[in-house]
Amino acid sequence: MTEQPTHPMTPQDCLVAIMMAVSASDENIRTAELVKIQSAVNMLPVFADYDIDRMKRVSQVVFDLFEQEDGLDALFGLVRDNLPERLFETAYALACDVAAADGTLAETELRLLEEIRYELNIDRLHAAAIERGARARHVV
Repeated sequence: MTEQPTHPMTPQDCLVAIMMAVSASDENIRTAELVKIQSAVNMLPVFADYDIDRMKRVSQVVFDLFEQEDGLDALFGLVRDNLPERLFETAYALACDVAAADGTLAETELRLLEEIRYELNIDRLHAAAIERGARARHVV
C-alpha cells in the first residue's frame, strides 16, 4: 500500500492557495475577493484543466495552516515545492488582483504581498509593474 502525501498540490492548487491566503490574511474574506478568485480560475488559461472541486480542499489547507504558528512558512514551502518558477510572477499577479479586488488594501494584505515577493524572489521592477497593473484594473 502506497501512502499519499499529506497535501499533494498541483501548480494550480498553489495559485489558488496564494489567492486564498491573500483574501484570508485580514481575517475578513470579502465577496469581491472570492469573485476575483473564481473569475481567475474560470477564465485564465493556466487553469484550463483545473478541477474546480479542488478549490474547497485547497482553501481548507490554507485555513488550517493559518491556524498554526508557522503556517505561513509551511504554505510557502508547499508553494515553492509545487509551483514551477515560471509561474511565480503569475502567483504574485493573482495575489495583487485579489488584494485590490475590494478597493482597499489592509496592512495585513500589504505585508503578505511583501512576503510573497520575498519568498518567490520577484524582481523589484517586475513587482512594481505587476502592482501597477492591478491598481489600474481595479480603480474605481
